[in-house]
Amino acid sequence: MKTLEVQASEPYNVHIGAGVFGLFSQVYGELLGQADKIAVIVDEKVAALHLDKLMKELDGLPVLTKVIPSGEQAKSVDVFMDCQTFLLTEGFSRKSVLIAFGGGATGDVVGFVASTFMRGIPYIQVPTTILAHDSAVGGKTAINHPQGKNMVGTFYQPAAVVYETSLLTSLPPEQVRSGMAEVIKHAFISNEGWLEELLTAGSFSDMTEEVLADHLEKGILVKAAIVSEDEREGSVRKFLNFGHTLAHALEGYWGYGNITHGEAVVLGMAYALVLSRHDKLAAYLTWAEQNDYPLGRLRETDFTELLPYMKKDKKSSDGQLNFVMLEQTGQPFMQTIDEQVATAAYGELKSLIKGMIA
Repeated sequence: MKTLEVQASEPYNVHIGAGVFGLFSQVYGELLGQADKIAVIVDEKVAALHLDKLMKELDGLPVLTKVIPSGEQAKSVDVFMDCQTFLLTEGFSRKSVLIAFGGGATGDVVGFVASTFMRGIPYIQVPTTILAHDSAVGGKTAINHPQGKNMVGTFYQPAAVVYETSLLTSLPPEQVRSGMAEVIKHAFISNEGWLEELLTAGSFSDMTEEVLADHLEKGILVKAAIVSEDEREGSVRKFLNFGHTLAHALEGYWGYGNITHGEAVVLGMAYALVLSRHDKLAAYLTWAEQNDYPLGRLRETDFTELLPYMKKDKKSSDGQLNFVMLEQTGQPFMQTIDEQVATAAYGELKSLIKGMIA
């Protein structure tokens, strides 16, 4: 087990490894023991697979469970309000604690519920996907709006992140792909050697649990360092959005849940690498094709259809297109890109993809 500290306005620990559920009694017994009620809000797929494991560790505590939809469908106003109604109906108070048990979407919506219920109560992130190594750390909470992803939310840090890596063995291939997108993003913005290791590692199915845990630890360290420097995204935290400007537009245009977040991020990073003229573009596209990311879907979509979503991106202002750029690995920066340049780069990426998978 590894423990990493996030130096936010309210510091907390991220525990990662096999057997970390024991920390609920060993480390967080006082927090949970003082709660008048505890709600485990869990997505429906995780409930079927793993809820019994978590509930065993919470035995004897005043725990109620609330099952919500899996994936991006959870990040809606309806689910948010349903959770609030559940807490009010069951008599939760300012002395209560929430536990978010699921993937990144579950953590996002439960964190938002925790930050707003009675003006804020403690919550613990218990991520169950690779993708959530990114989303569970840093205190960003949100739900989606039809006009944009994560447009309604707060910055609200968890009391802890308890990351039981043994649960990752049950992930389907598309969720492994989704999660590894954020892992390689962290490598791109931080470390050339680590990036090279990922690009040449081969298929995800060949990765052992120990190797995966090592990559996740590295990713969390990158995220924690940036959050510690810039908790509310006033400066360097924006770099964590590498690839996300186009990714969020694709998710909005194609419909939330019709592509995983990580798959969209992989496409978005490919586009950002074209804009940046990064020397790893060809190797990255080969890596993405070898690991079955849906590069071909970009050929179906015109840039003009994505522009309205991109102009509403949180990094944009006055309709300008602002991107995290990366001319050299580990040296991200923000830049405003002219619309004509952005359009041409998208066309160039589509041509490169056509040449690869024609």
